[in-house]
Amino acid sequence: MTIATSSALAPLEHVTAASGETYAYRRFGVQGAVPVLFLQHFRGSIDNWDPALVDGIAGSHDVILFDSLGVAGSSGVTPSTVEGMVASAAEFVRALGVSQVDLFGFSLGGFVAQALALAEPTLVRRLVLASTGPKGAPGMERWAPDVVERLVANDSPGAGDILYVFNAPTETSQAAGGASLGRIFTRQDGRDAEVSLATRDAQYQAILAWGVQDWSAVKQLTQLTQPTLVLQGDNDIMIPTQASHTLAGLIPNAELVIYPDASHGAIFQFVDEVASKVTEFLGR
Repeated sequence: MTIATSSALAPLEHVTAASGETYAYRRFGVQGAVPVLFLQHFRGSIDNWDPALVDGIAGSHDVILFDSLGVAGSSGVTPSTVEGMVASAAEFVRALGVSQVDLFGFSLGGFVAQALALAEPTLVRRLVLASTGPKGAPGMERWAPDVVERLVANDSPGAGDILYVFNAPTETSQAAGGASLGRIFTRQDGRDAEVSLATRDAQYQAILAWGVQDWSAVKQLTQLTQPTLVLQGDNDIMIPTQASHTLAGLIPNAELVIYPDASHGAIFQFVDEVASKVTEFLGR
């Protein structure tokens, strides 16, 4: 199998799973290593990843970006539970004929990554959890009203809405966020489909269900056996930074990195540092 060397060169491909559903994906990077499967944030598609991040990791790894069931270029109906999204991700991996993956889960994708690693521990080698939090933990019950107003109630969030949530209200952070958005929207030809409002609604239901306080679910983090890297900004207004401390404190083999002057999009703001750190972690 030959794969492209960068996200810009990777075509939008499709694979049909045993269920008959068709999944959209891009695959690129270095062949031979355990693939890194990227699990996307709320209302995000394949082409909402920052190319500087995924290309930086693809310099030494096989990278796979995909749309979950019902999202953007994939067929089907978006599940309204994280458990349904876990089943979708596992089905996609098997449709590709891959036996083991590393997971990079961002925000909602981090929920899916945790649950998939618990449900199918032999399928997942290593975990990267970015700007995310544990099921049922304090602070996960709901998003702040200003976040909901900009990214949930708003049918078409603009750059200002994204920068408000993803970046700190400082000149440096906002400038870095603007640069990241520029990179994300560089691709115009052959771009992935837009995420539907039906997907938004289903994903938000899943997020709210994940946040219902449940101490038994929090305790399950101690059962994760995979080496785990937790990444977060020092003041995330979407998923509280304290949630990442909880993850790192309960997952037995976890490392925590907090980036300064940053919010939910710290992995894009500090893109070079994150790509380097993730590459080093996955290569251990």
